[in-house]
Amino acid sequence: MTKNKETKLIVNPSPHILVPETTKSIMWNVALSLLPATIAGVYFFGLNALGVVTAAIVGALLSEYLIQKFLLKVPVTINDGSAFVTGLLLALSLPSTLPFLIAFLGGVIAIAIAKQPYGGLGKNIFNPAMTSRVIMLISWPVLMSQFAKPSTSSDAITAATPLTALKTNMTDHKLIAELTADNVTLIGDLFRKMSLNFKDMFFGTNLLGTIGETSKLALLIGAAWLLYKQIIRLHGPLAMITTVFVGTWLYTGSLEYGLFHLLGGGVIIAAFFMITDYVTTPKTDKGRILFGIGCGLLTILIRFKGANPEGASFAILIMNALTPIIDKFCKPDRFDAPKFMKEEK
Repeated sequence: MTKNKETKLIVNPSPHILVPETTKSIMWNVALSLLPATIAGVYFFGLNALGVVTAAIVGALLSEYLIQKFLLKVPVTINDGSAFVTGLLLALSLPSTLPFLIAFLGGVIAIAIAKQPYGGLGKNIFNPAMTSRVIMLISWPVLMSQFAKPSTSSDAITAATPLTALKTNMTDHKLIAELTADNVTLIGDLFRKMSLNFKDMFFGTNLLGTIGETSKLALLIGAAWLLYKQIIRLHGPLAMITTVFVGTWLYTGSLEYGLFHLLGGGVIIAAFFMITDYVTTPKTDKGRILFGIGCGLLTILIRFKGANPEGASFAILIMNALTPIIDKFCKPDRFDAPKFMKEEK
């Protein structure tokens, strides 16, 4: 009987299916899936990374509690894990060098600005973690663009991420001419200067970046858990990953660039942990594919033509705004409806 009481009804277009997963179990499974990336981040960047993660989570949990308890005067729901996951996702998209206070404020922003004003869990339009990250990028651009090398202390000299360095070098026509004369690619030159290779970019070793985006292996382990638990589906993630890889390849004419842009930033964490959010993304498989393609195209556009070398956060928020339109044009067929009824849609 206890198990039946916890069973929730997924309210989407019919048919309706009873599933054993609750909001609480889903959220804590997502948190569990992010554990490998969190451990990898702390391993590579040290205890300062753990401090940033803790501060962001505490900021999210505390703001959720205070707003629900004293402002909205509604039952407190921090035990459902949603605020914890929001804080953790935000933290994994932050540099390990960020002051703890700024990380804490980021957690507060995610809940107090991007979630609770819309009515709380299930009603927010934009991904809270990505909304907070973009606000932080605008508010503290210098702090948000300082990255320490793995296995160094928080006060170590910071350097540019591979994406930032590549974006800068692509506008250096003198450097391009010299490398072309020597038959060396920009990425090859970058790898030499940064003591980096694609293997490092996959495993996260010697790779500058945010706490959670560096180890693609750790992220894929977490994604595999979510797929095993049937919490996410591959439609959106594969659409975004394929679009970024193929789109960059076609734009630059180089497979090397496609792989670099796939592994060099936050595409993997965005694809499996951001655009699979139930609330702010389309409800149908067709819609999720369109959403993933849109995120991929916008990420490429921002990386090559915009000021931000990453782009995934902005792409997700733009596509969040388009989700209602995508849902409108990607409605599922009526279950067992006659053909003429399906054509009336």
